[in-house]
Amino acid sequence: MKKLQHILLQAPEYLLIIAVAFYWVSTANLFNPFAITLIIGLILQIKLENKVIGITIPVLLIASSAFLILALFSEVNEFPTFNEEARKLLIIGVSYFIVTMIVSGLMIIKYAILKDKNTH
Repeated sequence: MKKLQHILLQAPEYLLIIAVAFYWVSTANLFNPFAITLIIGLILQIKLENKVIGITIPVLLIASSAFLILALFSEVNEFPTFNEEARKLLIIGVSYFIVTMIVSGLMIIKYAILKDKNTH
């Protein structure tokens, strides 16, 4: 039971690594300093479990996801008509960013609330 709890508590970091890897592959740019830094930071976070980094990384991901949702709406607005391609772009993009924000929120909860309970 304790091992399952440990795995579930590590899930946000692993899910965010997958999300960042998907973003990195989607850009078709091998040298992406933002993605490389995030993946290294998340891997280090799994090993070190630092509270400050554990809150900083997901806050950055939430802020960038919120910005990119706005950019996504702007991109969809440029379509002459709301066709199938625009609908796919909107559904996949918003889903990706919302899931990233939710998982980031879980990571914030993990380090802001759960880590405080463990120290008392």
